[in-house]
Amino acid sequence: MTERTEDVRALLDDLDRFIDREIVPLQEENDNQRFFDHRREWARTDFDNGGLPRPEWEELLAEARRRADAAGFYRYSLPRELGGQDGSNVAMAAVREHLAHRGLGLHNDLQNEHSVVGNLVFVHLLHLLGTPEQRAEFVEPVITGRRGLAFGLTEPEHGSDPTWLETTARRDGGDWVINGVKRWNTAVHTASHDLIFARTSGEPGSAKGLTAFLVPTDAPGFEVPFYWWTFNMPSDHGEVRLTDVRVPDSAILGDEGKALDIAQTFVHENRIRQAASGVGAAQYCIDRAVEYATRRVTFGRALASRQAIQWPLVELHTEAELVRTLIGKTAAELDECHRSGRPAVSIGHRVSMCNYRGNRLVCDAADRAMQVHGGLGYSRHEPFEHIYRHHRRYRITEGSEEMQMRRVAGQLFGYL
Repeated sequence: MTERTEDVRALLDDLDRFIDREIVPLQEENDNQRFFDHRREWARTDFDNGGLPRPEWEELLAEARRRADAAGFYRYSLPRELGGQDGSNVAMAAVREHLAHRGLGLHNDLQNEHSVVGNLVFVHLLHLLGTPEQRAEFVEPVITGRRGLAFGLTEPEHGSDPTWLETTARRDGGDWVINGVKRWNTAVHTASHDLIFARTSGEPGSAKGLTAFLVPTDAPGFEVPFYWWTFNMPSDHGEVRLTDVRVPDSAILGDEGKALDIAQTFVHENRIRQAASGVGAAQYCIDRAVEYATRRVTFGRALASRQAIQWPLVELHTEAELVRTLIGKTAAELDECHRSGRPAVSIGHRVSMCNYRGNRLVCDAADRAMQVHGGLGYSRHEPFEHIYRHHRRYRITEGSEEMQMRRVAGQLFGYL
């Protein structure tokens, strides 16, 4: 961010040295570059197997994470008792921006949120809300990849309105029986469990009465009939059908009937970090466009000498600085909320500002970089199309920009 502490600066320097020493050589081994150059979509995607990621691609990502964990970076955001360093929101935003600003690479991939500094949301949830038995069963295995978790909240008819979800769980003896359909279950192809949100009481539209269940993906009645092919491939976004799936009481994560608290627990941190990644990727696109325009000669003059090239990049560069500053200030306020016990929802509108402006910025910057590079920018030999296709989804997921603006409007006009 704009005012980084010496500790954060040192962390970023250490990260760069680790990436150059361990990750860059790994990316250059055995034609692993095929996963990042113009062949990337084809190298990564098993088109004959539902469009899922190829196993060799996922194993490369896993090896990078193992090296990052051994070097002490992967768990940075986690509590110290889990091997982390209690990374603050300010520090994590700085890390996410910095890694995205390096461009495409094995250090920080866009397609599945892979990073040498993990954004380990499920681990935080399990550590905070899980029973001792759940923590023992899941926390360390999820960190190391021996277990995987998917997130089953969205449904075919319900995305931004989860209080209306139609999946139900009813008691039957000592078990719960779950029926429903979920959509966009990311990474369910490798998940041992899916965190399924279901209505257990209350009326449709009520925030109370929703419960989260850790459902084994090999349970009878749990089915993934297909995976949605998306703008950015490969796709691991599964459609899930649950037909009379039985789980015990011990499968409940958190309190019965209060599952929306789980969904909201880390939403602010996620949105801040996502926005920071957007700024980093946007600045990468801006910097690449400036460098190209400076050396590209048209009609006897550098392309950069033309105001038609200069001014759009000036606007984007200014916007990046503004959003970066807002993210830094908001991340610091989030950290202060945690220290003081003040609810993070009190600055939720500021988080929403960061998120929708950051997501929009990177799409605009990638589009402008394509335009400055001309036909070369439209090709897959440059990374801009990949950056655009990836970040475009964040204007919809994690709360669409319309939902983010609605939150800002609620604060501005006194509806909240």
